[in-house]
Amino acid sequence: MVQTVRGPVDAGALGQTLMHEHVFVVDPQSLGDYGAGNWWDEEHRIADAIAKLRRLVARGVSTIVDPTVWGIGRYIPRIQRVAAEVPSLNIIVATGVYTFADVPFRYSHHGPGTVFDAPEPMVDDFVKDITEGIARTGVKAAFLKCAIDHHGLTPGVERVLRAVAKTHARTGVPITVHTNPHAHTGIAAVDVFTEEGVDLTKVVLGHSGDSNDLDHLMRLADTGATLGMDRFGLDAYNPTASRVDTIVSLCARGYADRMVLSHDTACFMDIVGGQWDYLVEHLAPNWHYGHIHDDVLPALRERGVTEAQIHQMLVDNPRRHFS
Repeated sequence: MVQTVRGPVDAGALGQTLMHEHVFVVDPQSLGDYGAGNWWDEEHRIADAIAKLRRLVARGVSTIVDPTVWGIGRYIPRIQRVAAEVPSLNIIVATGVYTFADVPFRYSHHGPGTVFDAPEPMVDDFVKDITEGIARTGVKAAFLKCAIDHHGLTPGVERVLRAVAKTHARTGVPITVHTNPHAHTGIAAVDVFTEEGVDLTKVVLGHSGDSNDLDHLMRLADTGATLGMDRFGLDAYNPTASRVDTIVSLCARGYADRMVLSHDTACFMDIVGGQWDYLVEHLAPNWHYGHIHDDVLPALRERGVTEAQIHQMLVDNPRRHFS
């Protein structure tokens, strides 16, 4: 069984799954201080999210995996409102910390090697989210999320990665890690996880699809980890045609069982303040939930990727990840 926003679902019933999509990425401090009445209208944004996710369901998607955690604005009550109105869609949520450098201030003086030296408190917090639920909502996290970008393995990032690994050991839930493939940070993440005894077949190396370096991608996949080909539509990082070429090449080499597909988009992100709608309409028009089904899958089929391989990436690999 896999925990979703509306409760447990059999892993075999997840269906077509997009493995890295956000619903909202909104910093709560920014929203509370500056958003309402300016760039944020709660009811409008919830209605907009419901409409977008209903259109996604109409394309055949049954599940999205939402890795929004502490650091990028996780707020489960808002997700619950959306999920209640899109009952045909499973939304799987995460626990963890998203940082490129330091741990959140709450942990800076509490934990291994700090003023209040103690076993890692993040582990207990993450375990509570998984076993009891997030912030008294009753919604349980089904996976862990962390990040390592071009800053590398800073002390804070390493603490988070090791806390995630220890939580995985205690609970068995899988891991998604934001990586920067151009800086080869997936290798560093794999090294830490290996030291901690993580089952690498339960790790998705997010944003691997930003790279077209086949040797590097195969090296990652050969560890047993899954490649997150998950930023389709974010053409500024890697154009769709190049992303398609890379997947075609990897499928031809036998790696369809180690890739998952997604967009890493959202119904709204505050990364550009209140200009999200302008961004996705004018600067990144392909960066929406429908791009894979509308454009990418036809392109893959045209290049010889089989229906069995597409099913592997959209259905079988996500099911295995959460089984």
